[in-house]
Amino acid sequence: MTPDAEQRHLRRKTMMLDTPVQKLIPKMALPTIVAFLINSIYNMADTYFVSSLGTAASAAVGVNYSLDQIIMMAGSFLAVGSNSYIARLLGAREEEKAHSVLSTAFFTAFGFGVIVMILGLIFIEPLVRVLGATPTVEQYAIDYASYVLFAAPFMAANFVMNQCLRAEGSATLSMVGMASGGILNVFLDPIFIFTFDLGVAGASIATAISKLVTFLILVFPYVSRRSLLRISLRRVKYTWDTIKQVCTVGSSSLFRTGMSVLSSILINNVAGGFSDSVLAAVSVTTKVMMFPFSVIMGFCQGFQPVAGYNWGAQRYDRVRASYRFSAKTAIVISAIIGISFGIFSDQAIQLFTKADQKMLDIGSLCIRLQCLVLPIHGWVAVVNMLYAGLGKGGGALALATARQGSCFLPLVFLLPALFGEVGIASVQAAADLLSLAIGIPLAIKVTREIREKLAQMNLESQPAADVEEMRYAPA
Repeated sequence: MTPDAEQRHLRRKTMMLDTPVQKLIPKMALPTIVAFLINSIYNMADTYFVSSLGTAASAAVGVNYSLDQIIMMAGSFLAVGSNSYIARLLGAREEEKAHSVLSTAFFTAFGFGVIVMILGLIFIEPLVRVLGATPTVEQYAIDYASYVLFAAPFMAANFVMNQCLRAEGSATLSMVGMASGGILNVFLDPIFIFTFDLGVAGASIATAISKLVTFLILVFPYVSRRSLLRISLRRVKYTWDTIKQVCTVGSSSLFRTGMSVLSSILINNVAGGFSDSVLAAVSVTTKVMMFPFSVIMGFCQGFQPVAGYNWGAQRYDRVRASYRFSAKTAIVISAIIGISFGIFSDQAIQLFTKADQKMLDIGSLCIRLQCLVLPIHGWVAVVNMLYAGLGKGGGALALATARQGSCFLPLVFLLPALFGEVGIASVQAAADLLSLAIGIPLAIKVTREIREKLAQMNLESQPAADVEEMRYAPA
């Protein structure tokens, strides 16, 4: 290791192992929250500017949200898995292995993006129909999907670089990359949609350009040696250890995204069966709720590498402290945001339509119901990230797939069948409430294991005479 690299490692070690968790986690989380919020803004910008073209155009952008998630599947799978493994490797001072894991994940994600791009462009018409586009929405959906697919390789690789910058403690660099692309998209949208009169396709072009710019900014620290980790083709190694570790943790993100894609497709198709207005309401609600979800997930992803690094360094006291702090903070933040968004739900939907009363009513109800259970979502997300950070793939998978998988799928047909359009608005909130049945027992299990590890470490640190005295002391 070079002297410069050694210095960076020592600074990171001091930060991760010595800084109080009440200061460290917000410090790690803030850049991620900002990046996620800006990402939400430019996702919202597409829908906002396109909404002037009518309800069908708004629905088309929402339908293509599932396409974004398909592209994200492998990217987030590799990103979350490698992020957790890299954090633990750095905590154990295995830097060369960390370089290899990052390089392998990066090039694999880029390759997956190329496959999605090729297949998506060949089968674009059946693709948008499967995603939930109605006959009146289909052409808008094709216009939007066309250019986004060209950016798929860069989008998939962006997830890996973004997560791994956070794993090494460079959350600010991650934020700059994500934020720059998001801000650029907001400025490009009106230019391509209105000035160049490209309509929905203009929004897609603006998004594709922004994703490419984000890629160039995120890759710069790696190629310029300003990051602790390195990306190199010669470091790509598909070893059993790397595959096992990345897949064990990353599978939770893969299945979560897969379930999210499936749930989006199902609810789009069910909503479209009622009307384009209901489909647009569900689509707009998804974009609006990205704001509170961005804050929650940004905070949780600031917590994850702290838990993983300290677990790798066997600082179980800090793992427990970081979880307790994060759980309490997430619940409080979620409650505050939920109340705020619930109060102004009508105004949020009115940003996208003032003439379509059905879209206004269903969208507003959907937001209010999701805000009501937002603290539950926040707490479950913390437990999910705890499992992911500690490399416990089974629990991470169960929690990651609960919200839009095991708890969502039984309700997506049942509630609309029983309560019609109100049932559609209720599905996600009901699934969040049901996820407690999975989150509570898993939280009890992992916190018990942390306590046992901590007790064992404390016992081993006692002098031999003290341990012998404790062993034979009366209960």
